[in-house]
Amino acid sequence: MEHLDLLDVFQGLATLWASEPRLAFMRLFLIALGMGLIYLGRKGVLEGLLMIPMGLGMATVNAGVLFLDDGRQGTLFVDPLIDDVDALMAALQINWLQPVYTLAFSNGLIACLVFMGIGALLDVGYMMARPFQSMFIALCAELGTLVVFPLAHALGLSIQDSAAVATIGGADGPMILFTSLILSKDLFVPITVVAYLYLGLTYGGYPYMIKLLVPRHIRGMKMPAEKVRKVTPGQKITFCVTACTILSLLFPVAAPLFLSLFIGVIVRESGLTKYTDLFSNQLLYGATFFLGLMLGVLCEANTILNPDVLILLVLGIVALTISGLGGLMGGYILYFASGRRFNPVIGIAGVSCLPTTAKVAQKCVAEVTPDAVILPHALGASISGVITSAVLAGILIATVQ
Repeated sequence: MEHLDLLDVFQGLATLWASEPRLAFMRLFLIALGMGLIYLGRKGVLEGLLMIPMGLGMATVNAGVLFLDDGRQGTLFVDPLIDDVDALMAALQINWLQPVYTLAFSNGLIACLVFMGIGALLDVGYMMARPFQSMFIALCAELGTLVVFPLAHALGLSIQDSAAVATIGGADGPMILFTSLILSKDLFVPITVVAYLYLGLTYGGYPYMIKLLVPRHIRGMKMPAEKVRKVTPGQKITFCVTACTILSLLFPVAAPLFLSLFIGVIVRESGLTKYTDLFSNQLLYGATFFLGLMLGVLCEANTILNPDVLILLVLGIVALTISGLGGLMGGYILYFASGRRFNPVIGIAGVSCLPTTAKVAQKCVAEVTPDAVILPHALGASISGVITSAVLAGILIATVQ
């Protein structure tokens, strides 16, 4: 009796004790995984800006399970599955992250805010200086999306769910969130969670892929000196206005993301320093923090134990692996086409996890040749990757919706 009374006081332990073994094990595993993400984020192995709030949210939500009034087990964080208006209004007054989820996450707003911040940090001049080279690599790095789409459908996912999970291959977190929200409302939470878990791993995993596939003497090669055309702010603004208008005309469903990305770039190039600081600091980092925190608290054991999530876990890593291979393949094609003067490591930057993959490429090359600088080429490929993934997402949405 004393044991039961003690469990009544400490409800997190009580719900753990009352859960079926599989659920209890998954809660403990996710608590440990959350702590591991915090550690790896703190050490710089993974992206700390995203992984630290995500890890703490994951650990806390799986520890803080209690018995609700109706006898069910739940938390006071968020309920992503509410579809009744009265229940939603009640949850908005009880669950402390429900307003963030309902008003900013589940409608794609937070993805657009992140895109505005990314736009304010982008210098599209890197891409415009080498447009064909950058776009070719970006197209090659979409190979994971193109392969996983039919593969997912062959494994039993619906055509809409298959398209949504395939976008993980583009390695663009806000784009994945936005696309899965439109195409796969039932699975958009686990798709987004899986995507961001794996996007964090690209920083730690892609260097091993580069070292495995690119020999050291090629990996350390410097890019030859070149005369790069200077791109003026006016030309950059003209490009952004034209690209945003044309892409929105072709793919209206992705217009909010096109607008968010290009308005950030235009603000930067227009010299509006107050807005640039707002977008690239408070807006970007605030949105990213709450995005990571929200993804963490959505990693409840019940969500992860969904049978479809196992398929998503497999398809997600396959998509990112094939995209990385596709990017390096594009790099090798340019290496041979240029007479062995193009460093193929730049190809990994076509996977549009901006600026992570560009930094990975530069770091891998600098480890061999410290004074080699490939970052401008890598950033051009990575920026092209952002645009390419947005266009591909627009095509998928327009085709299968």
